[in-house]
Amino acid sequence: MHPQILRTANGVIIRQTRPFGKANLKLRGKLELPSSRSSFSTSRQLDAKNQIYASVRNLDQFHTYQLLSASARTPLITLWTTSYCPTCRVVSPLLEELVKSGVGEAEGGVAYCTVEYDAPDVMSAGLGLTYMINSIPTLLSFDAQEAQVETKVTDGKQLADRRFLEEWIRNEARRQGNRGGGGGHHSIGNIFSGLFGKSK
Repeated sequence: MHPQILRTANGVIIRQTRPFGKANLKLRGKLELPSSRSSFSTSRQLDAKNQIYASVRNLDQFHTYQLLSASARTPLITLWTTSYCPTCRVVSPLLEELVKSGVGEAEGGVAYCTVEYDAPDVMSAGLGLTYMINSIPTLLSFDAQEAQVETKVTDGKQLADRRFLEEWIRNEARRQGNRGGGGGHHSIGNIFSGLFGKSK
């Protein structure tokens, strides 16, 4: 079939390769979509499913994962590793297991990936310097594409502690694209506690 070109009353040009049927589209001075389509919503669903992404080996992958998690309003949890790190070989499977098992889904869900710090493209892009990664392994969360440095974890003992990681993931999942403290307690004291010490 030849493409059809239709102009609506408000000047919108529509091109289609097949004729419009009454069930597909109605033109009455304005464009109307069929009523059988689902509605669009910007609110996020609770009990979202966790996502696990492939290891980051270049800047484009990293930015893609940040955008995907930001658009889903779920934090991106990153574990910064190297090929020569023995602790990483313990922490990485543990984190992946926790995320796969659904830890944090009830709080809104998370996305997870490892960042291969010693990958040539990651090193040349300076990602480690950008996010102040000075210890391997490092667990760092991104919410709405912003690094949450106040909750960054570099202690190997904490990273190998299953209960600590479960609670950390749940706290990060509570952020839900709102940046700031993941605990859900948004008071002035909590906002400034990272700067001036813990509020009482």
